[in-house]
Amino acid sequence: MNLFKEAIIAKDQLKGVVSPTPLTENTNLSNEFDCTILLKREDLHIVRSYKIRGAYNKISSLTATEKQQGIVCASAGNHAQGVAFSCNLLQIKGKIYMPKTTPKQKIKQVQLFGKSFVEIELIGDTFDDAYAQAVADAKANNKIFIHPFDDAKVIAGQATVGLEILESHQQPIDYIFVPIGGGGLSAGLSTVFKELSPNTKIIGVEPEGAPTMKTAIAAGNNAPLASIDKFVDGAAVKQVGNLTFEICKQYLSDIILVPEGKVCTTILRLYNEEAMVVEPAGALTIAALDFYKDKIKGKNVVCIVSGSNNDIERTAEIKERSLLYEGLMHYFIIQFPQRPGSLKEFVNEILGPEDDITYFQFTKKNNRESAPVVVGLELKNKNDIHAIKTKMTERGFQYNYINEKQDLFNQLIG
Repeated sequence: MNLFKEAIIAKDQLKGVVSPTPLTENTNLSNEFDCTILLKREDLHIVRSYKIRGAYNKISSLTATEKQQGIVCASAGNHAQGVAFSCNLLQIKGKIYMPKTTPKQKIKQVQLFGKSFVEIELIGDTFDDAYAQAVADAKANNKIFIHPFDDAKVIAGQATVGLEILESHQQPIDYIFVPIGGGGLSAGLSTVFKELSPNTKIIGVEPEGAPTMKTAIAAGNNAPLASIDKFVDGAAVKQVGNLTFEICKQYLSDIILVPEGKVCTTILRLYNEEAMVVEPAGALTIAALDFYKDKIKGKNVVCIVSGSNNDIERTAEIKERSLLYEGLMHYFIIQFPQRPGSLKEFVNEILGPEDDITYFQFTKKNNRESAPVVVGLELKNKNDIHAIKTKMTERGFQYNYINEKQDLFNQLIG
């Protein structure tokens, strides 16, 4: 199957169903990086992610018999919304398996788009758990499985993102940054660019806690990872697709890993500066620009903003991860000296006037007078932490700094 030709067919298939999304220059980012930064706003689809492209292209291409059999899929949220929308539009019955960790907002949206045509079942903690159950259901009940990324028709649908970019921007594009989860978007996009704009460098971006494609390419085989950080839920899978692996291995110029905390900082920045609401996967490509700032100066750069299905209930965690990454949030277990006024001394003499105590919890509720205390500090300047540690030592405040002790941190704070 010729994927580029399939992408051209998919473009016609999506007409009247999927509206083209804007490609707009972002002035703040362009000024910061001394280049032209263009954002491909895939977050502005009706289902708020690019996934509708591949889902509709695949489902609409099924035969009448296959549509009658019903479909099943697995998704961490965005693919599910695309499938649900397509099921309702085409009046096909579908069952959608999603991890129990899927944000409530995404689950609600899936039901909203699918209405009476879809049934949702929550299972397991990861996409891979939901995937296994969906595949078993499809096999046992003779349903059509709609893969979220490792399917030629799905990849061809996602590839239409690339066709739109090249149609709407006449000047050469030097770099394009694309998020990688299972690899459907990166495989489709890179196929189009290698055909129509071969000099463009295609930079894949993965979360640091789920470096699935980068690991697979480095190893030379598509083996699953033993464990992943699920925070960037739209781009966190243990194993990429076999088809997408082969394409990305051939066409991607580089893959960048972005720390989850950096992603969180970017989410907050986009909201505060641009009034843009993006999900963690949607912020990946913009968060990656810092790691390429020297190479992209003076260049034309496209970042794919892949989705905006964020749950407001995650805001506190997003802020916390951002502050930790920026070096502005610090946690200690502190043994206060057994002398009158030691807490007052800590606040007035050790902390700066703009430092805040955001967490204060005794480790022993039945013996508070002598118990150590878990203390969280939010600083205005990350360099102030050195002075705080020095002052605590000089004044006899015994402490254990737990930011860098992940197991202890997760036990007490996480």
